[in-house]
Formats: sequence, structure tokens, C-alpha cells
Amino acid sequence: MEEIEGFNCGESKSPIDGRPPNPPSSAASAFRQCHHNKKPLVRHPSLMMTKLSDVSAEPERATEDCQSDFLPKLRSGGCGNMGFRSSMEDVYVCVDNFMQENGLKNHIDGPSAFYGVFDGHGGKHAADFACHHLPKFIIQDDDFPSDIERIIASAFLQTDNAFAEACSLDATLASGTTALAALVIGRQLVVANAGDCRAVLCRRGKAIEMSRDHKPVCMKEKKRIEASGGYVYDGYLNGQLNVARAIGDWHVEGMKSRGGGPLSAEPEFMSTKLTAEDEFLIIGCDGIWDVFRSQNAVDFARRRLQEHNDPTMCSKDLVDEALKRKSGDNLSAVVICFQQQPPPNLVVPRSRVHRSFSAEGLRELQSFLDNLGN
Repeated sequence: MEEIEGFNCGESKSPIDGRPPNPPSSAASAFRQCHHNKKPLVRHPSLMMTKLSDVSAEPERATEDCQSDFLPKLRSGGCGNMGFRSSMEDVYVCVDNFMQENGLKNHIDGPSAFYGVFDGHGGKHAADFACHHLPKFIIQDDDFPSDIERIIASAFLQTDNAFAEACSLDATLASGTTALAALVIGRQLVVANAGDCRAVLCRRGKAIEMSRDHKPVCMKEKKRIEASGGYVYDGYLNGQLNVARAIGDWHVEGMKSRGGGPLSAEPEFMSTKLTAEDEFLIIGCDGIWDVFRSQNAVDFARRRLQEHNDPTMCSKDLVDEALKRKSGDNLSAVVICFQQQPPPNLVVPRSRVHRSFSAEGLRELQSFLDNLGN
């Protein structure tokens, strides 16, 4: 695990087969200059019709209302593994005390935390860059932590533009990465996703997906791509990338330009207020979800947490199990627990079955018994 200026970024990734053809990027020193100048960001025309918060996970609202005094007590851990690939291009980050670790006074009621998974392709530079810069752009916004979705969306686009500038100075950095960030601000859980990483919330044993995989074949993404001048061929964006949203990839012809393009770095949001029934969140790269369904991953992680109650060990358990299931990609998983105690055993009440006979049925039964007596 490598440490990047206050943010602990862990690595993880898997085999190259099954990945879209991307130009290889040679090793180079990572671009470390942080852009502090805040320039107005112009949203790509192709994204003007896309809402930032299309979806909001708000199940079981009644539970939420009666537990408004609940505050999560955060514990987290992550694990990365190269898997069967020849190089590692995944990076993850866990910051349980986001504001304090960046020298800000936590004036909100409850925790402030940042978690992220970045699944690189065509090299690791974009993933490293996003892991380092995305949380900085969020925390440096004067309005943080209010107006959180606007701040995170702006940070994604700032990171994408800053990486374009970095690549213009050093062409060997050319690469791309998907990005998923999960922030806990008080009781609020906000997930921002651009790509095919996934976040799944465990609410009393039930899996609630907190992100949507951005694949080119998804109807919503396909329409946006085609409206931006791109196309989907054999499941790939412009026949080259198997994701519809990503940071970077400025070097790939026809993907991005300053005026827009079919490959979007703008995240999609899902959010919910945490309750006492929310046990943990799993975020992972697509290598995890290639071999786990969301509910399957929640069931597996829940059993492990009941055994050892350690989110770091649990993330390693998920990665190890994905390797056993022959996932062909780099592997990264982060587990965030919202309680100090392990998940409780769930007792499903057995419903009492009431059986009754109709009057006609009783008459037929009586007739049958009478005939037996004759």
C-alpha cells in the first residue's frame, strides 16, 4: 500500500484479457502538481441532458424517520490484488476522518469520510492521479461540506481537466480510469460513480445498489453516446472502450475534446440517509462484480464480519474469494462498517398458517366419513 500526501491509496488490478484495446503507456513519474487555480468549468454539451442525481436510494423511509438520532461509527479497510494480470492498475483510498486529516475543523454533527476505488486501463497513471487529486479538489472547495453533489461533480471534472493538462506536458501519462467515490457526511451517504465500479449497501442483510454500472450497451448511456457523435460497436464505446464514463483517455481519438465527446467524466449520484439498520458498504472494481452478484457479496461479507468483525480482513476475504472464482481482472475492494458491533443474526419470523374448510368441503368430508362407517 502506498501513501500519497495524506491519502492512503491502495492498489489492485487483474488480467488483461477481456479488456478493451488501449494504447499502452510507459512508466513515468506521476504528475504531482496540484492545480489550485479554480477555473470555471464548462460542462460538455453531451451532458447537458443528463441529470446529476437521477436516482436516489430511499428505501424504508419509515425506518429512517424513527431513527433520526442514529450516527454511524465508521471503520473501514481495503484490499487490492493484481490477480491474473501482468500489472496492477487499480487504486483505492480510505479516509475515515476526511476533514480532520486535511486540517479542517469538523463542524458537522457526525463523521466526515471519503472512500474511493479507481480502476485504471491503458496504464496506472490516471488511477494514481485521480486517487491523489479528486479528494483534494473536494476538500478545497470553499462550500464543502454543503452542496455536496455540486462539489463532487465539479471535482470529477476538475480532475479530468487537470489530467488532460498533465498529459499535454508528459504524453507517457496517457491512460484512463473509472472512478467511484463514497462520502459519509453525518448521516448522509453520497456515492458518485463514473464507470463500472460498484457500491452496494447492506441494510439489515439486504443488498441495496448505490451505483449503476456505466456500460456502453445501457440504453441511457447508448443514447447519450450517440447524441455526442459516438457509437457502440460490439459492446464497446467507439469500438474501443467497454465503459461509457471515465476520467482520462484524452489520447484516444474521438473520445473527448474540450467541447465534449461521447466519453463522459461526469458522475452519477445516489444518496441515502443512514439508519441503525445500515450495517456496511462494499465498494469494488468490476473484477469483484464479475464473479459476485450484489446480494451474494453482501451475504458473503456479512458472514465474514460476523466471524471476525474486521473490515480490512473482510475486504481481503472478498478479493481472495474473487480469485478463487477465477476473476480475470485486477481486484480492489473496500468495506466500510457503520457500527462497532458485528452484524446481528437475522431471525425471520415464521408466519402462522390458518387453514379452514368451506361449508361444502365439510359436507363432502362428512359424507366421506359416513360412507366409511357403512
